[in-house]
Amino acid sequence: MAGDIVVSAAVEGMIDEAIARRLIAHAGAVAGPVYGRQGKAALRQKIGGYLNAAQWDPWLIVVDLDRDFECAPPLCAEWLDRTAPMLCFRVAVRQVEAWLLADAEGVADFLGVAKKRVPTDPEAVSEPKTTMINLARASRRRAIREDMVPREGSGRQVGPAYTSRMIEFVSSSWRPNVAAQRSDSLRRAIRCLRRLTQAQ
Repeated sequence: MAGDIVVSAAVEGMIDEAIARRLIAHAGAVAGPVYGRQGKAALRQKIGGYLNAAQWDPWLIVVDLDRDFECAPPLCAEWLDRTAPMLCFRVAVRQVEAWLLADAEGVADFLGVAKKRVPTDPEAVSEPKTTMINLARASRRRAIREDMVPREGSGRQVGPAYTSRMIEFVSSSWRPNVAAQRSDSLRRAIRCLRRLTQAQ
């Protein structure tokens, strides 16, 4: 049964971990240990070990495209020096926040903004995280603004509870099947995970 399949993961950060766990569950499997969470450079440094592990057990690795390349294939070529039969290596275009923005209705409801404010093509947005923060800035809810928008003069890129709010959204409201209709890279990630779980 797919529900008995345990998929381990490696990610850049805590929001990515929440997304990975949600996608693994969405594919009908069980999320195992999630590694990384210390940024992109650290994730890449340990990629060889994850590739070795994925020779025998199911693994999901999620990395942001950011502005490193124009598209995902060159990033994959640079990161992966070999294949692994049990690996889903997926690139979020351009950041995992684009996968969240792709559920436009869900994001609008959670943030307390009009749906028309949410980009219709989140993968065309150069900085999805900035877009998410700007949506929060327009929120009707004071708590959302205070949690997610950086305070003036703080020097921070995000608000004090940005990460916890995004994890809350992923866990409680995000609909991967809806979001996949507006995000090709998310759709490919879901398809890859389903292939992995159904092959067991």
